[in-house]
Amino acid sequence: MRAIVQRVTEASVKIDQNIRAAISNGLLIYVGIEDADNLEDCIWISNKICGLRIFNDQSGQMNCSIKEIAGEILLISQFTLHASTKKGNRPSFLKASKSEFARPLYEQLIIQFEKVLLKKISAGVFGADMKVTSINDGPVTIIIDTKNKE
Repeated sequence: MRAIVQRVTEASVKIDQNIRAAISNGLLIYVGIEDADNLEDCIWISNKICGLRIFNDQSGQMNCSIKEIAGEILLISQFTLHASTKKGNRPSFLKASKSEFARPLYEQLIIQFEKVLLKKISAGVFGADMKVTSINDGPVTIIIDTKNKE
């Protein structure tokens, strides 16, 4: 499971010209799921992201987590995070899971984030054509991969 985590002052997702979800101060998270992923990956990545100390404290240092600032999360499924660009110029998406496998894990990931934060999160619609808008704060952007826990 791969995630792109962006600290944002605001973010929203539109589907068919209608705003599906919007957040203010918090995290915009894009997540890509592969066949090797499972519930343990959902648990690990939700705990890792919610524990990241990437929000400023009173002195302007990145010392606070999303939990500590009572921030919001907008979670977006994005299979292109598993693109392979090794050959040619057309990315291959063979490593990305098919929707029958990925959708239940994406839904489980939403549940895991809500368990960790103890509140509802916002999310896009799995497999939909989404238009995402955000204002990256900092900018702070972090890549996390459950198969490469650096």
